[in-house]
Amino acid sequence: MDSIFEAQADMRLAYRNGAPGIFCSGSVWCLAGIVAWSVSPIAGIITLVAGGTLIFPASLLLCRIMGCSGKHQSANPLAPLAIAGTIWMLMCIPIAGGAAFYDIRWFFPAMLLVIGSRYFTFTTLYGKSMYWLFGAVLIASGFLCAGLSLEVYLSALIGGIVELVFGVVMLRSAASERQA
Repeated sequence: MDSIFEAQADMRLAYRNGAPGIFCSGSVWCLAGIVAWSVSPIAGIITLVAGGTLIFPASLLLCRIMGCSGKHQSANPLAPLAIAGTIWMLMCIPIAGGAAFYDIRWFFPAMLLVIGSRYFTFTTLYGKSMYWLFGAVLIASGFLCAGLSLEVYLSALIGGIVELVFGVVMLRSAASERQA
């Protein structure tokens, strides 16, 4: 690949601007909120962490259903950034867990800060400035949820709804690009 723009275009094409992954993540967050409400806050946290392990494989399946490959070119120089961002996110889960030991209502807001800041790297991965807004809304949601001491399930549902809304935004953006 001769330029970052070509690498970003490859990522956008392969992963439909990241929309399948966002939909999968938002679905896991919503499920975690439902479980936190109907079973227990701890069960909701376990649901997010366990379900989080399925986001990438589920997003690849959704990519194929949506007609995109779910596979970037092997020579794409942005692939290490995607992997590094994932490792960083995984290493931050214990921080959110530590926050939950102090106050269980802090787990999901802390995770909103983690995933929101991770989405900032997607601005570079996909070349889509909308990821700055997406990340900022998730981070603001995390601070708001913590500041208002919302119930565990509400924080999870807010995160899931924000993700699903931005998933639609990214999918529509990809559809517009395909038509152009």
